[in-house]
Amino acid sequence: MLDPLKVAIDHDLVVFTLATYVVGTLVLIAYFLLRTPQLQRVGAVLACLACFAQFAELGTRWNMTGVWPLTNLYGSLSLFSGLGVLIYIIFAKKYDLWLIGGGVLGISAIAFGYATTWNEGYMPAVPALQSYWIKVHVPIVVTSYASFMVAFVVSCLYLLKAYGERRYSSGTRVIRANAAGAGTVSMSVAAPPVETLSASEARTGTPAVTAAAAAGDPFAVWLAGLPSLARLDMLTYRIVAIGLVLLSVGIITGAMWANEAWGAYWSWDPKETAALLSWIIYASFMHLHTRNAWRGERSAWISILGFASIMFCYLGVNIWISGLHSYKM
Repeated sequence: MLDPLKVAIDHDLVVFTLATYVVGTLVLIAYFLLRTPQLQRVGAVLACLACFAQFAELGTRWNMTGVWPLTNLYGSLSLFSGLGVLIYIIFAKKYDLWLIGGGVLGISAIAFGYATTWNEGYMPAVPALQSYWIKVHVPIVVTSYASFMVAFVVSCLYLLKAYGERRYSSGTRVIRANAAGAGTVSMSVAAPPVETLSASEARTGTPAVTAAAAAGDPFAVWLAGLPSLARLDMLTYRIVAIGLVLLSVGIITGAMWANEAWGAYWSWDPKETAALLSWIIYASFMHLHTRNAWRGERSAWISILGFASIMFCYLGVNIWISGLHSYKM
């Protein structure tokens, strides 16, 4: 018989976590658009509260039932949401990357909201999941998924600024600015010639945005306030590197668990095949990023493709395709 007080606490934590994700998302989107320091501080506090509440809910459920909470999609997605926000907080604090919070918390809110539709209550795990490997394999794999999610959001921010630079470097633009006491003044601003830039600067610099911002173009001023392309490219690389190491360890531990449970390290189950595909995409990202021509926009698109493959591996295979890892009834 479950303790009614713990059941109530668990329910309240679920509601509080989801509400905090949603409010935090809105606040951090507002900060992304307006760049108000107060919004950043409030958003950071909400992100920390949501992350703490998410892990507290999982801990409460474990304490209440004695069942490891990551035996079903609800627990897995809960951990994915909490870890995604935790990784975001760590990188935001270290690299001043709070601007991506709206995207990270938004995805976490969607994932956790969807998780609640798979909340099976407090039933014990099926026999195949009653193994010590579940406490090793699942957290490692889900942490890799959360890392790739944060890298995906950073890549989207990279492309936003890169396409803004392309817009301003496409030719001479007429910028209208207010001169003090002189009304509206029109001026012509030409983008710096690309041939004067090094190959690296052409990929990760934004001279046209800088020139347009100096001339008073409001959108260019807003774009110029985003982290530099070089910084975003570097952060994507570092986050993907963490995720790829974890995914590699997750595939290895999964194979060891499979051998113990099913008698074979690898059986080309749809989940295994999808995980291998994701690993190949991110390994390609790491390899190609060593080549100057592939850094920047191309790498950002590979990161986005990789996250799409992760979502297919994580949810598409588990829910819609029958296999050893399927959640289908």
